[in-house]
Amino acid sequence: MSENLPKLFTTQFSTVLEMKLQQRQSKLRGRCMEGFHVGKQASPIQYIGAVQMKAPAGRFAPIGRQDVDFVRRWVLPVDRDANQLIDTFDKLKTAIEPTSQYADVAAAAVAREWDDRLIQAAFSISLTGTDSSSFNNETFDPNGVGLTISPTFASAANSGLTVAKMIEAKRIMRKAQVDVDEESMTWVTNSQGEADLLNQVQVVSTEFSDKPVLQEGRVTRFMGWDIIYSERLAVETVTTQVRDNIAFVRSGLYLGIWKDTENDVSRRFDLSSLPYQIYTMMSSGATRLEPARLLKAQCADLSAAADVTP
Repeated sequence: MSENLPKLFTTQFSTVLEMKLQQRQSKLRGRCMEGFHVGKQASPIQYIGAVQMKAPAGRFAPIGRQDVDFVRRWVLPVDRDANQLIDTFDKLKTAIEPTSQYADVAAAAVAREWDDRLIQAAFSISLTGTDSSSFNNETFDPNGVGLTISPTFASAANSGLTVAKMIEAKRIMRKAQVDVDEESMTWVTNSQGEADLLNQVQVVSTEFSDKPVLQEGRVTRFMGWDIIYSERLAVETVTTQVRDNIAFVRSGLYLGIWKDTENDVSRRFDLSSLPYQIYTMMSSGATRLEPARLLKAQCADLSAAADVTP
């Protein structure tokens, strides 16, 4: 009997079902301006220009007129959906109930889509103009005032995220009249940026701050910047070893919502086995707002070749 006992060996599988490694929560939603819209396009904000005080033309002279200018921003929706089917016959053949996990992966996909919309809008073309018949394509840094911090800033060669670059970003914003004392400031970097910060004595040493910067080994706020870590930031098209960090105030980036996350779980009576369908849909658009409220900080990142999605 002992020689034949191996014929009775069994294989046991776990009933635990876990999501694979992926970004599950949005990193950026809630840190920018946001609004809900209907229609094929929306103008989330208009800007009024400035006037300059002048000396009167003379005693009893006619009063001159100054005409202030206006700029209107536009955002267009991008539709996205995900459709998952759960075969009823297949469910009979497994001890695992996967329905809730299907909903979880859909929610994670939605969270990543919010971030992708905002990250893509940060440095791409923005639409301005009176209406759709007169759209103007505004490039990043349209006035050429220097809204990009180069990878070699304050160094002889490409450098990663440094304290000097964070200081320069705040200087550029203050120079452009951005109220950095009143608006929340966000710096979006990635794992390499975090490593760069942790290797700088100005960040980790209490000699340079009246209170500790590290919170359980993490840098979440420094020099007034709320630091967010995302692995979805783009690399420069010229060199893939430079990562584009985003530095912005709340009024520098906008997320328009046409349809917030909607999940529908139903039976498909038109398909064999009458499977369950988990349908997830959303519609959103994003745009960069007034120049100088959002900056590009280029940081050396040799880990770009190891980028993974989702």
